[in-house]
Amino acid sequence: MNVFITREIPRAGLELLEKEGYNIVQWVEKRELTEEEFLTHSKAANAILLTGRRKADAAFFEQCSHLKVVSLFSVGYDNVDITAATKAGIPIGNTPDVLSNATAETAFLLMIATARKAFYHHKRIAAGNWDFFEPTAGLGTDLFGKTLGIVGLGNIGFEMAKMCKGAYGMNIIYHNRGHNKQAEAELGAKRVELDDLLAQSDVISVHVNLSDESKGMFNAAAFAKMKSGALFINTARGGIHNEADLKVALENGTIWGAGLDVTNPEPMDKNNPLLNMENVSVLPHIGSAVKETRDAMAILAAKNVIAGLKGEKLPACVNPKVQ
Repeated sequence: MNVFITREIPRAGLELLEKEGYNIVQWVEKRELTEEEFLTHSKAANAILLTGRRKADAAFFEQCSHLKVVSLFSVGYDNVDITAATKAGIPIGNTPDVLSNATAETAFLLMIATARKAFYHHKRIAAGNWDFFEPTAGLGTDLFGKTLGIVGLGNIGFEMAKMCKGAYGMNIIYHNRGHNKQAEAELGAKRVELDDLLAQSDVISVHVNLSDESKGMFNAAAFAKMKSGALFINTARGGIHNEADLKVALENGTIWGAGLDVTNPEPMDKNNPLLNMENVSVLPHIGSAVKETRDAMAILAAKNVIAGLKGEKLPACVNPKVQ
């Protein structure tokens, strides 16, 4: 069996595939695959371990309907046409749960960094501007006892809520399709409608998948409903917020600050005005970037490949009805 891997992944996952005796082709160049290169390698493979920005759309699955499995090195699957994959009978694996703590920690980091304008003050030092002390300049905002609004209280959102409750005694509200009974019992979380969450939250942290429903949901209209002192944190997908509207909301004081681990597009242009705003913190999509988490992701992604090639149920499958 031939397995094509679109990036270098941790040894922990490769070792599992090697033990199965698979022929492994791993893309090691430090550039994105072209569409032609991606198709050529995929047509020669029985399984794909997909990571990076390359999309697997309907046209891809028409040409690669022979694949036994596509395993993603991510929780999100917005780069894959799940309907087309299901139609072709190809199971799509992902890596839920194993990166919940690391991604929540990144959201927590961005919240604190934005509240205290940490990135801005670091740039002051680098620019040689740590000189005259001004008691009223560059002030942050307090987080103790504030209200955290979670949009999408799944595993990652729950971990973020636990951190905020434990560290700052924050009041937790959330917006979900259904109730999160565990969060309600353990954290006193309260489920509310989205407009109520926008109006009541001092910090809003986004943890939903990118979908037709969530795409651009944080736009000018949503920001206008938020508190003028609110922080917006997004570690999910950049497409969930409208970046132009966010910029205007920050410039006009419609909201107080923003912390982003995801942007639209990615990578963000080095001249993007958000990077130079005093009240903005931006990271290059590092939510899962700790060794232990990336090892766990590689292991689960490899297990999905192995199960798919053996015709078994994937440990984590986005479209389980094809199994």
